[in-house]
Amino acid sequence: MAYAGLAGVVYTPASGYRLPAVAFGHDWLTGAHRYAGLLEHLASWGIVAAAPDTCRGLAPSVLDSAADLGRALEIATEIRLGPGRISVDRARLAVAGHGFGGSAAVFAAAGSAVKPKAVAAIFPTVTTPPAEQAAEILAVPGVVFAGPGDAKALRSNAVELAHAWPSATLRVIAKTSPAGLPQGRRLTGFFGLPTSDRRTQRRVRALLAGYLLAQLVGDKTYREFADPQVPLPRTEQLEALPEPVSPEEKFVALLK
Repeated sequence: MAYAGLAGVVYTPASGYRLPAVAFGHDWLTGAHRYAGLLEHLASWGIVAAAPDTCRGLAPSVLDSAADLGRALEIATEIRLGPGRISVDRARLAVAGHGFGGSAAVFAAAGSAVKPKAVAAIFPTVTTPPAEQAAEILAVPGVVFAGPGDAKALRSNAVELAHAWPSATLRVIAKTSPAGLPQGRRLTGFFGLPTSDRRTQRRVRALLAGYLLAQLVGDKTYREFADPQVPLPRTEQLEALPEPVSPEEKFVALLK
């Protein structure tokens, strides 16, 4: 994407016209290249995956990141990719992201000129301004992927986002580490936070690809991935949407 004025990477199938596409936002202090396995997996299923590599400072702007996700979708739809053998269908677009990028994806869906057909927030984290404000006005379908302990995690806003977003589904992925999605060693590892986890990567790849194929392609084989009433493998079955936990309760849980 650099030749179009936006730092980042694009993964595409070998060829194809009117393909679906997703713009993917990275987490805090994490480069886009750390998601190579996930982006390659999506491309292998016929989905163009564009990931901006911007907003990588210690105090990034979630609104700037959201704008870059929107710009990535514009680039994917306006420019013929590869050696002229790939084009993207403007009616089959999505935005997704991990952590900080998950919240940025919600802002992108609410404010971008290019309107996505689906949104996926993967282990989203708290931002300023809060993504819940943007989620309240979203009519686009979405999925919020959370880890088993995210309801009480201080940085997570997965449950709060699912409550604020009328058309979103919360999926709690069993035995996953929200910080384990990027590949390789992360800068956050120097702060004592968890790093790469292959099980997390495998499960997110499968669930995200299935969801996007259901929403963007309309493939009936994967329609259960977008059906909130259907429990999916490797996810926890929820009887009801968990109630949000106060910041004070989250802080107490952190100390235990």
